[in-house]
Order: sequence, then structure tokens, then C-alpha cells
Amino acid sequence: MRYLIISDVHGNLAALEAVLAAAGACDAVWCLGDVVGYGPQPNECVERVRGLPGLRCVAGNHDWGALGRLDLSEFNPEARRAAEWTGAQLTASNRAWLEGLPERIVEDGFTLVHGSPRHPIWEYVLSPYVARENLAYFDTPTCLVGHSHIPVIFRQDGPPSSSPTTLVPEPGETFHYGEPRAIVNPGSVGQPRDGDPRACFVVLDMAAGTLEYHRVAYPIGETQERMREAHLPERLALRLAYGV
Repeated sequence: MRYLIISDVHGNLAALEAVLAAAGACDAVWCLGDVVGYGPQPNECVERVRGLPGLRCVAGNHDWGALGRLDLSEFNPEARRAAEWTGAQLTASNRAWLEGLPERIVEDGFTLVHGSPRHPIWEYVLSPYVARENLAYFDTPTCLVGHSHIPVIFRQDGPPSSSPTTLVPEPGETFHYGEPRAIVNPGSVGQPRDGDPRACFVVLDMAAGTLEYHRVAYPIGETQERMREAHLPERLALRLAYGV
């Protein structure tokens, strides 16, 4: 079985289409939340994701923000404006689909959440310390998270009391999963924040027991133009070109 793992599409249809084309045929798709938020095409992205084969998808904080399920005062002003705009655009059908997304999915030896296994919607896993604290909150060998928009792996190479090893994947790099336990972030499709503006995704090969990281360029200017037409915050458009 070959799985496509994506996260943080953020209403960026051009990036999503580039990822789907680059990934090729997959048996199933696992999405780690934030299908909407920030970007100019929330309905199109929801509909595209909904139609993907074998889809398993969890809720993200921007999905909940657009639905009014989070206090938007917790968002920065630009994210809040984008969430309010997104919520006003969503069709009834797409809103209902987002409402039905679970916070956590456990499947085939993987735990899927958006933020962290401890706090699935909101917590960032950005450091070995936070990763170590979260190892107690899932039972599978591997936990897949999004939210930070940064591709990274925290691997428990030592005893539980030690800090996990931090691995920063390069495009094309392959990692084995299972043992030792690990928390894996595939990076962001629609708004990378690791200094590389290319869309990021991971291909999971069940037969080989591997996770392979990939980057793909997409027409950033197309997304930026749509954001400006929608009068979304200019900084949100500009940052796409820099991957920050």
C-alpha cells in the first residue's frame, strides 16, 4: 500500500494540485488538518480533498476557526481576518464536512492528529522537549502531526526519559518507521514555513516500511493573485514566496 500524507493545505488549490500530480497514484490519502484558512480557495480545496481515494482526515485549528468553534481572539489579526473570510465563503456542504472531522484517527499503526497527541487541535510540536512529553499520549509506533508547517521527525532513540533525536528531512530523503517510536511532521502543502516555498508532502510505503519526503514547486503567483482579489491580508500573500 502506498499512502500520500499531506497537511496544512490552507485553501491553496494550486499547491494542492501540484502535490497530487507529483505524488502520482496512491492507494489512500491521509490529511492532517487545516484544509482551509489563509488561502483563497477554501471550497475548492475541501471538495478536492473530499474526493481523494481512501481519505482519512483530521480537524485542524483553522478548520475549527472558520467554523466558529475556536475563539478567534487566539489568532493573530491576519489569521483572524482570513478565518472570518473563510467562514463566510464555505458552502453548507463543505461546512458540514469540516464539522464532522475527528480530532484523532488511529489506523495501520499510526496516530493522526493536527497539533499534538496531547492537544490535537492547538499544541505545536517544535522541540525535543515537547516531543518527549507527547510520547506518552499515543500508543502506536508513529504519530503524524501537522500545524507547524515545518517538516521534522522527533525519534525516540534513547530511553523514554531522554530527549528524542531531531531529524530535519531533505527532499527525497527516506526514513524507516516503526521502531524506534517517532513523531513525524510532513510539512505544509499550502504554506511552508521552513524557508522553502515549495509545497511539501510525504509518501508512505507500507511494503517497504518507509516515509519519503518530497517538495514540489507550484505557481505561487496564481495563489497570491487570488488572495489579493479576495482582499485577504497582503502579508499572507507575500510570505508564500519566501516559505515563512
